[in-house]
Amino acid sequence: MDHLHQAFSVRFTYTVFFTEQLFNTNNSLLAGFFSQQATAETRKKLLFVIDSGVVATHPELSATITEYFAQHSDFVDLVPELLIIPGGEVAKNNPDLVEKIVDAVDRHSIDRHSYVVAIGGGSVLDLVGYAAAISHRGIRHIRIPTTVLSQNDSGVGVKNGVNYRTKKNFLGTFVPPVAVFNDSQFLTTLNDRDWRAGIAEAVKVALIKDAVFFEWIESHANELAARDMAAMQYLIHRCAEMHLQHISGGDPFEMGSSRPLDFGHWSAHKLEQLTNFEIRHGEAVAIGIAMDSLYSQQLGWLTDADTNRILTTLRTLGFSLYQPMLDADNSSGVLKGLSEFREHLGGQLTIMLLQGIGRGIEVHEMDADRVRQAIATLKEQQQQGQLA
Repeated sequence: MDHLHQAFSVRFTYTVFFTEQLFNTNNSLLAGFFSQQATAETRKKLLFVIDSGVVATHPELSATITEYFAQHSDFVDLVPELLIIPGGEVAKNNPDLVEKIVDAVDRHSIDRHSYVVAIGGGSVLDLVGYAAAISHRGIRHIRIPTTVLSQNDSGVGVKNGVNYRTKKNFLGTFVPPVAVFNDSQFLTTLNDRDWRAGIAEAVKVALIKDAVFFEWIESHANELAARDMAAMQYLIHRCAEMHLQHISGGDPFEMGSSRPLDFGHWSAHKLEQLTNFEIRHGEAVAIGIAMDSLYSQQLGWLTDADTNRILTTLRTLGFSLYQPMLDADNSSGVLKGLSEFREHLGGQLTIMLLQGIGRGIEVHEMDADRVRQAIATLKEQQQQGQLA
C-alpha cells in the first residue's frame, strides 16, 4: 500500500523578563527587546489590549505607554488606539470581546510580523492570546501579567483560551508568547484577594515537585499574607521557573492525558462555575488542594502531620478552605468536575494526588465517597474555626 509519511518539529523559544516600572522612559528593557526583533524589510506595529481593572488602578497607564513609544519609535509603530476590555473570568465568557480584538487587528492591519500586547490578569491574557492565535493563523503576542497568578503561572505558559458552552477553556490554542514581561509595580495595587489568590499556584507546584519550596512558603506564609514584596518576588520567580521547566519537560501541548500541574484543579474549575465565578481561580485551587490532600491522607499516602501542615499553611496565607457550593451533591455538583476534567483532556481520567510533600502521583479513578468525606472534613473544620 502506497503512502506518504511526514514528521517535523517546530522550536519555540521565549524569555520571561522581571522588571519594575516597565514603561518608565528610563527603563530600556522593552525598547531593547523590540530593537532586537527589528528587521530592515518592514516596520512592526504594536496593538495594546489592556485589562480595564488595571486601567482603573493605574489611570496614567495609557498616557505612559504612549509617551514611552514616542521616545522609542525607532523600531516599532504603536497603534494609537489602546483597546480597553473588561477583566476577570467573566471576560472569557463573552464572545463579543474576541470579535472586538479581531476587529481591531483587521482595522489596524496588524499582520503576522506585528505584535498584539496584552496587559492584565490571566483571563485577559488567555483571551487576547486566543484572539491573536486565530487571527491570520497566528499573530505574535506579548504578555504583561499584572497579577500574582498570571506572573507566576498562567501568564508564563503556552495556553490561551476562552470559556464556551459553560465549559472552562473549551475553545483555545497552544501558542507560546514571544516574550513575557513581569512588572512588580503592578502587584502593588492588587486587592488582598488577588494578591493571595495567586499564591495557591505556588503552593500547588511546590507540593507536587519541590518539598524545599513548600517549606519556604510554609515558613514565609505570614510575610506573604502581610504583602511583603521581597517574599512575593521570590515566590513568583521560583514558581515561574518551575512552570517553565515543566513545559519544556516533554508534553508542552498536553497531547497525553496527564496534566500534573493541575493538581487541585479538577474540583476548582467546577467550583468556579458553580459559584458563577464569584470565587477567584486561586481561591478555588486552594480548596481543591485541600480536598485532594485530604483524599491522599485517606489513602494512607499523606501523613496526618503533613496534611495538617498543608491545611495550616493555606489558612495562614488567608484562604478559606470551604465553600457552600461544595455541598451541591447532585448531577451538576462538584463531582461532575471529574467527568468534565477527563473530557477536556481526552483519554482516561488522570488526577494528581500526593504521596508526600513534594511527591505527586497520578491516579485514574476517584472514589466519590472519599471526595464527600474530604468535603465534610473541610466543612467541619471551618465550623470549628468559627466557633473557636
